[in-house]
Amino acid sequence: MVAGAPGAQNLLNDAIHIIDQFFWSEDEGVMLESFAQDWSGVEAYRGANSNMHATEAFLALADVTGDTRWLDRALRIVERVIHTHAAGNQFMVIEHFDAHWKPLPGYNQDNPADGFRPYGITPGHGFEWARLVLHLEAARLQAGRVTPPWLVTDAQGLFASACEYAWSVDGAPGIVYTLDWNQRPVVRERLHWTHAEASAAAQALLKRTGELHYETWYRRFWEFCETHFIDRIHGSWHHELSPHNTPSSNIWGGKPDLYHAWQAVLLPALPLAPSMASAIGAGLYVTSW
Repeated sequence: MVAGAPGAQNLLNDAIHIIDQFFWSEDEGVMLESFAQDWSGVEAYRGANSNMHATEAFLALADVTGDTRWLDRALRIVERVIHTHAAGNQFMVIEHFDAHWKPLPGYNQDNPADGFRPYGITPGHGFEWARLVLHLEAARLQAGRVTPPWLVTDAQGLFASACEYAWSVDGAPGIVYTLDWNQRPVVRERLHWTHAEASAAAQALLKRTGELHYETWYRRFWEFCETHFIDRIHGSWHHELSPHNTPSSNIWGGKPDLYHAWQAVLLPALPLAPSMASAIGAGLYVTSW
């Protein structure tokens, strides 16, 4: 829609219809996880990860459609996943829940390095949520919607917790993939998306607060990416590093996902609202931050 691509309006209408008819739960204020191919049998699982990306999508939908219900839905998700559950867990995001939103602390304990639903705490999502919470705050202020003051403090709490418990916790620089419920490293590989989101969250908090320690963190994360992740021989970024910060492929082989790194390069030059596609489309670049 932002790019004016042919057929975009019909595709957008279809996507919104599917969200409204099947995925959005008005009773729970979240997105449901998955269904069978014939839309039967909703999965008896609720995930923070899928609702995080729903929050991201709803911010973009609000910008494209002008419909503030998407901002209200995003706030309801953040209220449940972050302001209730994460805030009650030292701002470490709880990822897995049953259908009644009871945490599932043992989920995937026998498969701790799962690429989408790993066991325990995923610090990279703490960083990613911190940034999205700031985007939501900025979008609601821009739209003239009631904006809770706890949005910025929750974002700061998420960032601080992820830095404290996940950066260089095993004796080597970098952010580990997962932690257990006692903040001990479980899967020690370093993933590119985690560090991209950490740097993007740091610059977002610097923009929002002006507090210079966020610039220190931003430069620390970006230096790590420059040194270890950017592949200057073959291009793109290494997707995964071993605990010794050498390229590996235990969780993800190859270079299948560049979207986090692409965002991390662009976001420092953009305002917190509107969302990225709309900001780029409108030429809303920040010259300094």
